[in-house]
Amino acid sequence: MAVPILDTHLHLVYLDRFDYPWLERELDIKAQRTIEGYFAEAERLGIEAVLHMEVDVAEAEIEAETRFVTRLDDASRGRLAGAIAACRPESRNFAAQFETLAAIDGVKGFRRILHTQPDGLSQTSVFRDNVRRLAEGDFTFDLCLRADQLLPVGAPFIDQCNEVQFVLDHCGGPDIAGGDDAAWRSAMTELARRPNLACKISGVIAYAGPNPTAAMLRPYIEHVIANFGWNRVVWGSDHPVCTRHASLTKWVEISREIVAGASEAEQKRLFADNARRIYRI
Repeated sequence: MAVPILDTHLHLVYLDRFDYPWLERELDIKAQRTIEGYFAEAERLGIEAVLHMEVDVAEAEIEAETRFVTRLDDASRGRLAGAIAACRPESRNFAAQFETLAAIDGVKGFRRILHTQPDGLSQTSVFRDNVRRLAEGDFTFDLCLRADQLLPVGAPFIDQCNEVQFVLDHCGGPDIAGGDDAAWRSAMTELARRPNLACKISGVIAYAGPNPTAAMLRPYIEHVIANFGWNRVVWGSDHPVCTRHASLTKWVEISREIVAGASEAEQKRLFADNARRIYRI
């Protein structure tokens, strides 16, 4: 029997409720994406629980999105393990935002998209002081960075907030289709030395171009596991972004194929156990 999966990176898109400005540039994946639609495919793949990842809604809708998705447990038939909320640590009003969002039952962590923002956004004292607040409630902070941002942006940020548990999304954004991975490999090895950083094996199937295969993705996933170890990796789909060149089914099949040689205990850590510990589920 396959090891059960906790998907730590599910985006639900409710176009009838919220405004997603970034999706106007991503029309290939712009569509209504409900919890019921996701589980229609995910259930037969062994995905037994999910964490919802904020979907970069319009800033004024952050609280509303968070409240809405954390109330989807009935629709998910008890499979919603929690949510990662959007936030704006660059704001001097962050303390009030954090207090409101942290009080919502089911919030496990926070994220501020950085890969589309100026590098300096997370380098200010205001941003870092605000992120340090997360440690008070043992909340995580998911980092979404481009490969070229890993060391100049990610490393100093993680170091100066070393009491916060960080999770690096999407294997650090390697350019798999381009094949130029030397800088990414070096940066990931360096970042992995930080004990307060875990890495999410998610989304990379979208970076491989058309017709992705296990052979294409294996060197990247194995490099992450070799450096972070089996105790600091979690799995995520990045659905629906992962469907750009393939299906959720294919991503799960490739993931299982790549780690098939690992022990059952190691696979359990990757696919669920580490996530439950890191995100306090």
